[in-house]
Amino acid sequence: MKYAYLEVQGYQIRVQEGDTVLVPRLQAQEGEELTLDRVLYVRDEDRILVGTPFIEGVQIKAKVLGERKLPKIIVFKYKRRKKYRRKKGHRQRMTELLIEEITTPQA
Repeated sequence: MKYAYLEVQGYQIRVQEGDTVLVPRLQAQEGEELTLDRVLYVRDEDRILVGTPFIEGVQIKAKVLGERKLPKIIVFKYKRRKKYRRKKGHRQRMTELLIEEITTPQA
């Protein structure tokens, strides 16, 4: 079983080939092919590669499936006895990726 941990915009995500993952919004069109190279850790059957902080020569090929929004988060500010109330909502945009291939350097 081959899997890897990669970094996308400050988030660390565990991926396998064939997985569909949500990452923070990327400037990419639907159907576009991406190559992610900020890989922190790879496990390939009997071999383990750990980066300091990233591994040289490891690439993850992904395809953009589209963009989605997460459920709304309500931000409510309140100060008792002061008649102060503020209510705001926020929906985070995410990019959906299909992990196609994890390539590692031959040892």
